[in-house]
Order: sequence, then C-alpha cells, then structure tokens
Amino acid sequence: MVRGRALHFVFKVADRTLTARFYREVLGMKVLRHEEFSEGCEAACNGPYANRWSKTMVGYGPEDTHFVVELTYNYGITHYERGNDFRGITIQSSEALKRAAATNWPVEESDGQKFVEAPGGYKFFIIDKPQPIDKDPVIKVSLSSSNLTRSVEYWNGLLNLKIFEKKEKSVVLGYAEDQAKLELVDIGEPVNHAKAYGRIAFSCPFEEQPVIDQKVREANGKILTPLISLDTPGKATVRVIILADPDDHEICFVDDESFRQLSQVDPNSDADLDKFIKADKSRA
Repeated sequence: MVRGRALHFVFKVADRTLTARFYREVLGMKVLRHEEFSEGCEAACNGPYANRWSKTMVGYGPEDTHFVVELTYNYGITHYERGNDFRGITIQSSEALKRAAATNWPVEESDGQKFVEAPGGYKFFIIDKPQPIDKDPVIKVSLSSSNLTRSVEYWNGLLNLKIFEKKEKSVVLGYAEDQAKLELVDIGEPVNHAKAYGRIAFSCPFEEQPVIDQKVREANGKILTPLISLDTPGKATVRVIILADPDDHEICFVDDESFRQLSQVDPNSDADLDKFIKADKSRA
C-alpha cells in the first residue's frame, strides 16, 4: 500500500518575467525556493534539454503542507507547443479574481467556471469564495484521459490513490482528504503532450519507492527514470522514480524524508529569482 503525499505540478515556462508577475501579482502565491542548474536534469525535470535551467517553487505556503507549482525555465527556449493533456488547476480564491481585475489580467469563463490563464496558456480555475487560511487553497489538478476505465485501473489499482468522486466522464482521486486531488477527465480522443507537457509529483516513504518500482514492473507499466538520486547544490539529495501512466502523463515519486529537507522555504528565493531574471539575456 503506497502512502503518498501530493506535492506539486511542473510547468515549463518560456517567459520567466511575465510568469513571475502572474503567480505573484494575480494568483498571490509566494516564491518558496529558487534553484539554478548549469546542465539538464538526469530525471528530465526540465524536459529533454541539456542546457542551463532554473527551478522556481511557488505556492500559498510551505511545501510540507501545501500543493505548489514548480516552474522550470530553460535558458534560450522561447516557446513550448501545448497539447491537450493539461486541463487546469482549481484554486479557491476570490482574492485572486480581485487581483486579476486590479492588474487588468483577463478573467474568462467556461462552462460556468471562471479562470485566468498563466503565460504559456495554462488555466487556473478560480472558485469565487474567500481564500481559506486554515487549509491549502489548491483544490485539484485536472488532466486529460483517453480511457477513464484504464486510467482508474492505473491510478487507483496500481498507485493506490483513493477515489473521492466518480462521474461518467471524470474521476477525482487522491491520497488523503486534506491534500490536493487529481482529476482525470475523459476527452474521448488520444492525449497529446506536445512540447509543453508537465509532470505531477508525489512523495512517499523512502522504503516504499522500491515497492512502487516492483509493482509497476510487474504490471508492465512505464518507468521513464528508474530509482535515481538527484543532487541540488547546497541542499539535500533526494531519490526519485519517474513513471508514465497509460496516457503518458509523467509522475514523480520522491522520497518524503529527504524531500522535506530539500523543500524548506528559502527566505532569499524571492530576491534570487528577481536577480536571475534581471541578469538573463538568453531571450534576446
């Protein structure tokens, strides 16, 4: 039985300046940590790029208790083609709608849901209620499925996510009531990840990573990166395994013990992000 904890979703961003403005000034998230890397990640955290890149974690609170967003920026890459794989992230924050209006950021509506669009075209659906202060405002991440039955068999049957809600064309899963959930929506066609594809991350106890590895192998599932240790300069080393579900959505399981050390909020991260944005000439 996997004991997982929902951590974050990874976006590739091409315009770091505008992206930082959106998450800070519109959504009202805080920069939790910022890290710079001289070469590509062994687990392809930044995609299939061997160049210099950066990672910026943003959210409404520490990663120990909040589901956050990981922004990966590849120096010199100015555009990512989007597919139909990512549907949106839902947050509860009437304050975000007010900030969007105050900053002239467009608020749109689809099927009765208000949303704002981050640079790169990533949607954030906003529940128009006061942002909670006693729990995480991030409600769920929604991804596309080409076959809901097959998706449920993988996420619930293999990875042990509990089913919290099931409809004809969608299912909401998660490891615990107080965590952000994963929603899978049947789109009735193949899922196309294009170049902007993301990754959802969970943590689990160190001892359970080999269990996941074995279960996925026995089920003939996809393992994109077998168990590997990743270093972050000056911070904790973590062990990860990267999987892909039947629709090739990337899934990272990191060991919880090391990740709690790695993910401590860095009070200098906000200033560091601004410093590296200012010094970046790669888009020119």
